[in-house]
Amino acid sequence: MPLYVFCGRHLLAAKLRPARMEAAAGAVQEVARIVAQIRRRWPHVRILLRADSGFAREELMAWCEANGVYFLFGLQKNDRLIAEMASELARAEAQSRRTGKPARSFKSFMWATVRGSWSRRRRVVGKAEFTNGEANPRFVVTSLTRAECKPKYLYEKLYCARGEMENRIKECQLDLYADRTSTATMRANQLRLWLASFAYVLLCAVRRIGLHHTPFANASCGTIRLKLLKIGALVRVSVRRIKIAMASSCPAAEVWGCAAVRLNAAASARGSPA
Repeated sequence: MPLYVFCGRHLLAAKLRPARMEAAAGAVQEVARIVAQIRRRWPHVRILLRADSGFAREELMAWCEANGVYFLFGLQKNDRLIAEMASELARAEAQSRRTGKPARSFKSFMWATVRGSWSRRRRVVGKAEFTNGEANPRFVVTSLTRAECKPKYLYEKLYCARGEMENRIKECQLDLYADRTSTATMRANQLRLWLASFAYVLLCAVRRIGLHHTPFANASCGTIRLKLLKIGALVRVSVRRIKIAMASSCPAAEVWGCAAVRLNAAASARGSPA
């Protein structure tokens, strides 16, 4: 079970763990390592950690609060949380049945667990939604105050954007085969995961440096691999240069050449060979 940490499209960590562990296992150690590296370079940067409900654990939230890191985690719903949203859910249902369209509203409140698994009360934002003829309540827990972020914006703009990270994981696991961890030892499987992660980082660099302002500027790693890398060409190597000849009908030849020139210029600017 891999633990991925992304910042936008940038992959920051890919750690393999046994599948018998819970989702948040080892997250504090990885987050602490990454945050320390970020702050050595940008000491005053504002950091927001966002994750699904599997990471809404006391250890991780307490670490964030103690180290000045904001967090926004999904929170698994239960009967007490749903009861807290009863009036909002009733209002959303009435509006939906009146208009025939989905309806939603939001509520922000302070919350603590009954069994004391949380060390303090924390802000929870609930979404009361009625859609397709049934209630669909959802909850998040955050260290962001209401003055910093209103409930609707926090849920719809900040938390829901986390879904884009699922696409990054799919790029790693489906496009670059990071899920092929079937060897006999954990060390070998971790190496396989790292190799797939290296491939992702390299393709992101190709996309960022070589493919901006091209039809592939926002292409997935799988599309780049299939359209720009898995193509036939004739390569001639001489003392002074490498010549790559493509078929005149190759649809990606112009983009490929543009990317090659840009990557070579970037490498030359850094003083390293292309």
